[in-house]
Amino acid sequence: MILNAPGLRRIVLAVALLNLAYFGVEFAVATAIGSVSLFADSVDFLEDAAVNLLIFAALGWRPRARARLGMVMSAILLAPAIAFLWTLWRKFEAPVAPDAVPLSITGLGALAVNLLCAFLLARCRHHGGSLTRAAFLSARNDALANVGIIAAGLITFAAPSIWPDVIVGVAIAWMNLDAAREVWTAARDEHREAGA
Repeated sequence: MILNAPGLRRIVLAVALLNLAYFGVEFAVATAIGSVSLFADSVDFLEDAAVNLLIFAALGWRPRARARLGMVMSAILLAPAIAFLWTLWRKFEAPVAPDAVPLSITGLGALAVNLLCAFLLARCRHHGGSLTRAAFLSARNDALANVGIIAAGLITFAAPSIWPDVIVGVAIAWMNLDAAREVWTAARDEHREAGA
């Protein structure tokens, strides 16, 4: 069966463009204030844009081809974890706490974007199998991560330290590893069913 749920392509494209736009915002702020968690989250926004553009392209494909792409996308979900390790290494070379106010405000903006994306994707997360499941899980995880970024900013404002930012960065990396595992499992099962 070739999937073509009404409005699904429009939703996925809108989510991709929202993620791409906020990647630019978050990356610029992360670079300016030296935030590990914002940098990891900005890379996650870029990854979400790429995933949703792949979904947009693949929605008309047959189930077996979509399942294969789902397996590839599980690897893409690992990109923010790799980016986090690199920025974490750099943070320990220059252990300066990020500016708390821009950290929290940028996290709040990211939360708004991710909640909007999760809301849009929630209505169609059961269409498209592992592809739309990957997009929904990513948006959901990102909203949770953004709450952590806001909290890190508030804690850093009260007691300047690199640790709240680093701890949230670790949590973001862990959530992406778990999402990658879930998408891989769903895609593998779909691939098996499509071959039956």
